[in-house]
Amino acid sequence: MTHPKYVYELLLDHCSSDAVVDNLMIGLVWTLCQSRNKTTTGLAMSPGVATRTLKWSGNLTGKPITDLAAWILEWDPYQSTVAMAAINSCINSRPLPDSLLLEPDDEHANLAVFEYFLPQLLGKNVVVIGHYPGIERYQSLMQLSVLEKQPIAADLPDSACEFLLPQADWVFLTASSIANKTFPRLVELAASAKTVLMGPSVPWLPQLHEFGIDYLAGVEVVDAEALYHTAAQGGGVKIFSQGLRYRIAELTPSLSMQWLKQQIAECADERNQLKQAMDDWYAGGNSKRFPQYGLLERVNARLSRLDSSYKPLWDRYGTH
Repeated sequence: MTHPKYVYELLLDHCSSDAVVDNLMIGLVWTLCQSRNKTTTGLAMSPGVATRTLKWSGNLTGKPITDLAAWILEWDPYQSTVAMAAINSCINSRPLPDSLLLEPDDEHANLAVFEYFLPQLLGKNVVVIGHYPGIERYQSLMQLSVLEKQPIAADLPDSACEFLLPQADWVFLTASSIANKTFPRLVELAASAKTVLMGPSVPWLPQLHEFGIDYLAGVEVVDAEALYHTAAQGGGVKIFSQGLRYRIAELTPSLSMQWLKQQIAECADERNQLKQAMDDWYAGGNSKRFPQYGLLERVNARLSRLDSSYKPLWDRYGTH
């Protein structure tokens, strides 16, 4: 398994874009970033702690997405949350993988992922990282433990992860763990379990299988305007019935190879277009550095990482 801390390098490699921030909203529950003339949207869960001292407020519109993405390495919860939303807005500009769209009833839309996996969870030792409203309804059907930074009801404190995750059969891991930097340790502890990375913060990346993730349960935005207004007006679970739907992708070798191959082709095409533009730039008599040289470097880094992820899968499964 790739060392979990490298997930942050992976995210930054995949945020190779010349897009700028068109709209950024830090809502009560969800933070939302829109780019490319508001056609792509990325989400992250808001920190949930009050503050009155965000010195950069009002100055992020028009900033390069890559500038905000770099904050994913910061420890300030608001910076890392904004970064996660910015990164997802970039990733979401590319095609989603072959995945199953969940169509739940509106009343329990936020629990659609658990409903989907329920037949496999009956009687199992299941640990859920993050409290999902209504999760208590499954308590009698499995050995359910819910871990939360701010425990409520029967939740356990997040420190219980050291004791519970190594014995779990299934682990449902909130993708907010990436932004808050608990992801590396949690996936290490869950190495023996079937692990589902879930929530609106999920980055749709096939390489996450390298970190021990078996399933991605992320979201597809189906109505960006409704999503924005619902999140801006304090919407929590309501966004699952007003703006987006869960999708599930199992990170099998065949799916990961297919998905990586698609991304490699798209990335190579993007690189070739940038190289042609650079050749034209210098052929036109310009002596200054090609304006998109930094983007070209980032695209090359993304292509290299995609190739590095594809090769071991091909070596192991491609000829079988």
